[in-house]
Amino acid sequence: MSLVYLQLGSNLGDRLSVLNTAVQKISDQIGEVVLLSQIYQSSPWGVEGQSDFLNQVILIDSIHSAKLILELILNIEKDLGRVRIEKWGERVIDIDILFYNDEIIEASDLCIPHKYISKRKFVLDPLNEIAPNFIHPKYDKSIAQLLEECLDEESVTIYEV
Repeated sequence: MSLVYLQLGSNLGDRLSVLNTAVQKISDQIGEVVLLSQIYQSSPWGVEGQSDFLNQVILIDSIHSAKLILELILNIEKDLGRVRIEKWGERVIDIDILFYNDEIIEASDLCIPHKYISKRKFVLDPLNEIAPNFIHPKYDKSIAQLLEECLDEESVTIYEV
């Protein structure tokens, strides 16, 4: 079994419903959901003129390889209506693999740990909620340390339903 941290984000449609549906599909198709962060609202990262995102980080326990998890995630995104038009564009759902155990995987189609973790508060805040002591295998720092050092100034708040 492998412990896998995933980040989910949505800024189109019924964002909360999409996140909840994504979590259910992940549970059904990829692995048992062990932990879920609260849902956070954040301004779009890297672009302007978009609606705010709802974000969540989950920990799953899976029997699948990282490559197969990526394939399954892409299928879930497609099932939920994701259309890839532009990098960092608006999206119904985005699911990223943050960590796969403590492995480092660098392939043309898959980079684990996710390369922008340390630069994004919308990832670090929910990740810190459920795994503050997890050590980033490339930086040899805890998630709490990475959050403390993060220079991202975008707004990230707990989403009030």
